[in-house]
Amino acid sequence: MTVPPRPPAETSAEGSGVPTPPPTAQSGAIRVMGLQLQEGRVIPRRQVFSWALWDWATQPFNSVILTFVFTALYLTSDTFLDPAVAALGEGDPAYERGLAELASGLGWAITIAGILIALLAPVLGQRADVAGRRKVWLGGATAALVLCMVALFFVQGAPAYFVLGISLIAAGTVFSEIAGVNYNAMLVQVSTPKTVGKVSGLGWGLGYIGGILALVLVVVATTFDWWGMPTDNGLAYRVIALGCAVWTLLFAWPVLVYVPEAPPAPGRERVSFWRNYVVLVQDIIALWRDSRPTFWFLLASAVFRDGLAGVFAFGAVIAAIVFRFTSNEVLLFGIAANLLAGLSTILAGRFDDRFGARAVIIFSLAGLLIAGLAVFFFHDTGKLVFWVFGLVLTLFVGPAQAASRSFLARVTPAGRESEIFGLYATTGRAASFLSPLLWAALIGAFGATYWGILGIMIVLAAGLVLMLFVKVPPALR
Repeated sequence: MTVPPRPPAETSAEGSGVPTPPPTAQSGAIRVMGLQLQEGRVIPRRQVFSWALWDWATQPFNSVILTFVFTALYLTSDTFLDPAVAALGEGDPAYERGLAELASGLGWAITIAGILIALLAPVLGQRADVAGRRKVWLGGATAALVLCMVALFFVQGAPAYFVLGISLIAAGTVFSEIAGVNYNAMLVQVSTPKTVGKVSGLGWGLGYIGGILALVLVVVATTFDWWGMPTDNGLAYRVIALGCAVWTLLFAWPVLVYVPEAPPAPGRERVSFWRNYVVLVQDIIALWRDSRPTFWFLLASAVFRDGLAGVFAFGAVIAAIVFRFTSNEVLLFGIAANLLAGLSTILAGRFDDRFGARAVIIFSLAGLLIAGLAVFFFHDTGKLVFWVFGLVLTLFVGPAQAASRSFLARVTPAGRESEIFGLYATTGRAASFLSPLLWAALIGAFGATYWGILGIMIVLAAGLVLMLFVKVPPALR
């Protein structure tokens, strides 16, 4: 693909300082990448930090609620089994089957969430681009995520509340991703071709570090027995969910205040919601014709990012059920995992800018596959296996995620950032289709939770193979 010379960047009529696409992009010949319009700009540090802080603000939902605490230690525990089955205890086939059914139920709920994301994310992103309302969608979806976390307070520790719990987790997942579509699209507004890897890595890194602090607060509260607060009926976990909601409210607002809104995409007509699906199909065809690397990367990421999400969605469940980690061990593992992931992601951002996002992605996927298969094949040799190879897994997940975001920013046509990141959410969303589907199916087929590990590894292996065929045009390297 030949990229025409970059014309001088213009600023929006609103004086926000956000460059508007040049005539080539406005004409419909989508050949100028949005990030190219940032060449030579100096981005204020306050804008960069305010953008990255949103990752910090929403990380408790991912690390505390979705991964290490609420789902792993509460929602998929024997608290939600029939009391007669729970009384049988570890080792009893009925007890083990009951826990596997809870884990499978969580997988199906997240699968449904993935379907909703697939249907909504690209169209909502497209509408945000056309109207120039990324921050409105970001703020609204973040507020809805906060409400889901608040509602988790009402999930009491009884089997009758299990469906409510997984439904709220699924809804929170949808709102988190819809917000993330617009947040990721704003990466182009706060970075340049020379800094996009570093800025993307900063966001992911701050997110992991925020996860560490949130998990440490949970450990402290547990160590001091919640300072005398009653913890029956799952109250401690319900309070944790409430605390995560407050955390998000405290730290999510700077991106809405300090990062300028992107101008409406020029030359794109506003249409009805349902008509957007017709436009979407037309745009995908145009993407195939005019921006082939973007198309192929979206296809590859449809697989490997789903595997990355599966590692996060089910990692702590594996620790608790397969390796019999205690609550404190899960929390300590979560702290160590977030620390390693945060540091490796910030460091990998610099390798991204130097060697390219594609190289970072391929290297990370290979490392994930080796470590994950070790966890699967040696699952019956004790906790040390998960401590070692589980932590190795975390070294590669963050770099792969951050590099994926920067890769897409490099190859996204100007004026279509939210739409393309909406397609990105559709194809590679945390536990969208493949990972939770294989997780639930293999557990159901073999009756043991550890088989779900193999399902996630199959997805990562397929994603690695597809990524080998994705090429970057020389003009964009």
